[in-house]
Amino acid sequence: MTIRLEYSTAADTLSDFMLWKYAPVAHVEGKLRAASILFHSLEVTGADRRIFELVDTIRGGFGTLNTVWGVKKLGNQIAWEFYFYDYRLRERKRSITKFLDIIRPFAGCEVPVDENLPYFMFSIDVDERLVSGSGKVDEVHMYIGNTGSTVSSGICYSLTKGGIHLENFYYFFDPKVQMKEIVGKVSCSAYFDGSRSGLDQILWPELCNCNVIIVANKRNNDSVYFSRITIDQLVFFLRRLRYPSEICRFVEDRRPELNHQLYDVGFDYRTEGGDVMILKSGFYGLF
Repeated sequence: MTIRLEYSTAADTLSDFMLWKYAPVAHVEGKLRAASILFHSLEVTGADRRIFELVDTIRGGFGTLNTVWGVKKLGNQIAWEFYFYDYRLRERKRSITKFLDIIRPFAGCEVPVDENLPYFMFSIDVDERLVSGSGKVDEVHMYIGNTGSTVSSGICYSLTKGGIHLENFYYFFDPKVQMKEIVGKVSCSAYFDGSRSGLDQILWPELCNCNVIIVANKRNNDSVYFSRITIDQLVFFLRRLRYPSEICRFVEDRRPELNHQLYDVGFDYRTEGGDVMILKSGFYGLF
């Protein structure tokens, strides 16, 4: 198997999964870009080859290192999601409309889009149906700010042909100074019973020394994300959540080539009885 690898240059700009820039934590030039992990996950899971073409097409329209990828694990299934940001809001250049025009050779779309809405981000789920020509973009996830929140916050809506539906609320905390607030947010939930389950089953001590912790409230569960973790912490996350062994080994074996950048991870959860059930998880990077 030939894995597509991409190498960093001295001009590379590093960003987390909110497209917030950060300084590299080790020498950059000649190291592997995080996109190499995405490409490896596509190869080892036998994804449709046109997904690689889709990535190149998106880069042609939006530029390199401007798109966030997510590799998701749902049960034993691996899936992908691509995320697009433009904090200029109504002055945005990376819009849903432009994106749909860029990927028109792959898939059409029947989702109505109102570009007057002040969204700063959107995402789409990527699968073989989408890139094979047999499907369409039938849902776009749109994110807007949550004005009035005491911490940085966002709201996610699902856009479909049938209309707009509320999906998730996200709250961003600095764990260095807001751990009390993080604990309070996790504990105040319809999906977590703190009297029967320990907080360390959600706020993993091994990951809490990250840059940002995001707590999300979703329809059927809650979620937690750890932003800007190290390559060693990413290996720990992948092993603990039993990602495919090929993905774990690739990241582990390539640690010295991936240690200049930071990563983002998260999982959906709820308590059932006295147990915390992890329903879905994901890790993120740029291409």
